[in-house]
Amino acid sequence: MKAISHVVQSIPPSGIRRFFDIVSTMHDVLSLGVGEPDFDTPWCVREACIYSLERGHTHYTSNYGTIELRRAISQYLALSEGLEYHPENQILVTVGVSEGMDLAMRAIINPGDEVIVPEPCFVSYKPCVMFAGGNPVVVPSYAEDGFAVKPQEIRAAVTSKTKAILIGYPSNPTGAVPARETLEEIVRIACEHDLYIVSDEIYARLTYNGKHTCVPTLPGAYERTILLNGFSKAYAMTGWRIGYAASSPEIIEAMMKIHQYTMMCASTMAQVAALEALRNGDRESDEMIEQYNHRRRVIVKGLNDAGLPCLMPGGAFYVFPSIKHTGLSSDEFCERLLFEEKVAVVPGNAFGECGEGHIRCSYATSLDKINLAIERIARFVSRL
Repeated sequence: MKAISHVVQSIPPSGIRRFFDIVSTMHDVLSLGVGEPDFDTPWCVREACIYSLERGHTHYTSNYGTIELRRAISQYLALSEGLEYHPENQILVTVGVSEGMDLAMRAIINPGDEVIVPEPCFVSYKPCVMFAGGNPVVVPSYAEDGFAVKPQEIRAAVTSKTKAILIGYPSNPTGAVPARETLEEIVRIACEHDLYIVSDEIYARLTYNGKHTCVPTLPGAYERTILLNGFSKAYAMTGWRIGYAASSPEIIEAMMKIHQYTMMCASTMAQVAALEALRNGDRESDEMIEQYNHRRRVIVKGLNDAGLPCLMPGGAFYVFPSIKHTGLSSDEFCERLLFEEKVAVVPGNAFGECGEGHIRCSYATSLDKINLAIERIARFVSRL
């Protein structure tokens, strides 16, 4: 047999999944690993889906998604951000933000193009660039800067081959939220070099200190930005796999062309649920966000008290404490913590080389479990 794709062979399996394959074989593990809300999807959302099934709404929708959902997304972006995206040709409903990211990369990248990717970053960013035939160019960020990338380092990374800047804030895995001025400078760089910006804003509603800065609202950003967002995190709808992209008609048409051949359309039932979430899900979403805000303070204090220096995240539901002083690598720390204390966290190097020396902990779980996990982590660290 001939060899499979060399691009696929060159990309390692997700560092997140490797640990949870191990966890699945163990009992009584406390997980601070997977970024999935511990809340159920709001009842009104589930009920809307059930009712649509009872009425037999199980057929294909438009490749773009139902016009009702696209209108609701358009209205949401207009009311929350003052952005005007026409539902007919500027919004595409996707199978989660993950598909949206894949479509965005394939729509704009030609073989050999470079995409600037700040790290630490979500595990799929660099593979999506590579699957599209591009080359990710990593720009590191560090704890001493609050894990906010420095615009001057992005500027230094631009070459004649650079096609886009990929950013995701609030950040998974660090919870970082850059200052508006930082994002404005990144946009200026994109304008100067005529680059696309791909902005993953899935955690936009989970911003705890002031209002989230939506990138296409910044001067010069609208016409060159592909905005990605969805329903998984803010509405506890991870398993529904429903998201959206908003951009210029030309970009959305290009993304839709790939989407129509590979996915046809997002699940009809999930689209019904997403529409209901936008119409009536904010009250329960706000309650979840209030809980996350309380949990982040508890886990940050607990980790610092346990001897793991940890910054207060500005958004999302992750913390990224340092384990450098323990003398263990990220992998060694996580494996020993898992087997010795039955606490699952994710090694920081799963999110890029500059994540080494850190671990990612999710506080999308109950306070009782967070407190018990902190006790076990403190006990583990005290033995090192």
